[in-house]
Amino acid sequence: MRIRTSLAIATAAGAVALGAFAVPAAQADEAPAAAKVSSFVNGVKADADAKAASRSGVKAGVTTVDGDVTIDKVTVNGNQDIVAGTSAKKTVNIYVTATDPEGIYDAAAMLWHGTSFDEDHIDGAIIPEQQEADCDNWSATSATCKITLTVDPASDLWDSALAGKWNVYAAAIGNDGDFMENDTYKNVWIKRAAQITSMNAAPEPVKKGKTITATANLSRASWSYLKYYGYGSQSVQLQFAKSGSSTYTTVKTVKTSSTGALKTTATANASGTWRFYFPKNGTTSAATSAGDYVAVN
Repeated sequence: MRIRTSLAIATAAGAVALGAFAVPAAQADEAPAAAKVSSFVNGVKADADAKAASRSGVKAGVTTVDGDVTIDKVTVNGNQDIVAGTSAKKTVNIYVTATDPEGIYDAAAMLWHGTSFDEDHIDGAIIPEQQEADCDNWSATSATCKITLTVDPASDLWDSALAGKWNVYAAAIGNDGDFMENDTYKNVWIKRAAQITSMNAAPEPVKKGKTITATANLSRASWSYLKYYGYGSQSVQLQFAKSGSSTYTTVKTVKTSSTGALKTTATANASGTWRFYFPKNGTTSAATSAGDYVAVN
């Protein structure tokens, strides 16, 4: 992980700073995510280099070894999980707050997936279409910059194995050309969308104290095939809200079949709405079925 890099290091010693991302053109097709990261990071550093060069009396690639720009905070998607289905694109905003005594010129951010920050171990990348951020310079020294990403399941999430923990790359450039980057500033979770369909509670109506049977199906998005498939062997809660109330209580927890099917029974003691609820896990979003009202006589 690189915490702070001066332009002298990032350019004059560029072979060290960028060596992990010297992706040959012939290999770009074999490692498209790494190639995207390489292009993005090199562009960010070129932007910082150009800013330093614009200072009077300063040559490109020359600045103090210890720059004083800092990244103070990074917020991704409002600190919520990013949930992707099979087709709809998801817009994600990243806010980078940074400080430099000379003020903030620009910031950058992207998401990457892999075991380490090099071309051999990055297998997923989501970068902004526009490299320049929208910065709000709310003081002479600090700014919060907005970077917008579009998550496309058809292109960015090419395999279901990408579900789970991703890394956030963040960088900031001061008005004096000072540059800071952190390839793993924080983590964010991108999860496969889950859904519970075909909810039914029967019979309707039912006599008080009698048994109702609740059925439904739990499935989740496959990014590999861009379809929803049954999610088997998962714990799902059967919940109930009395008529006139919006508060649900968990009646019991049941497991889905190998194909994601749900079927269980419960005693009907009052009129109200029944539903199934699946809590999120490390790779899959939470899901709530539609409610089914059952009148009790």
